[in-house]
Amino acid sequence: MKLSQLFFSFLMGYFSYSLIEILLRGYTHWTMCLTGGAVLTLLCAVNSRPAMTLIRSCLAGSLLITAIEFTVGFFDNIIMHWNVWDYSDMPLNFLGQVCVPFSCFWFLLCIPARGLCMAMNSRFAGMMYKKAVPIASEQP
Repeated sequence: MKLSQLFFSFLMGYFSYSLIEILLRGYTHWTMCLTGGAVLTLLCAVNSRPAMTLIRSCLAGSLLITAIEFTVGFFDNIIMHWNVWDYSDMPLNFLGQVCVPFSCFWFLLCIPARGLCMAMNSRFAGMMYKKAVPIASEQP
């Protein structure tokens, strides 16, 4: 992936996840914006692999998001005491930072994320192709 593609996917994740949180919870936290950007960038890298099926993509994405969510949650909530979220009341939670219901939600959220990543990958590949191959009308 090119640096411009990584940067674009980061920005898309940054703003998309922030918007989702604001619509669902009414607010977000700056660390969640950064986390959303990092997650979508990694998901786009995962989905750029040719052998990645939808189910594999969703499973890998859910595990990846849950691991990142635990890491960020441990820092934000346990170390810094910022209380960004608390899953203590959710079933099958671990230290109140991750839980099975949200891991299942991440699995489902990976479906539209995969579509977005594939569209971005296709768009950037098309832009690279256009630069590499001259258009017939541009030839002398």
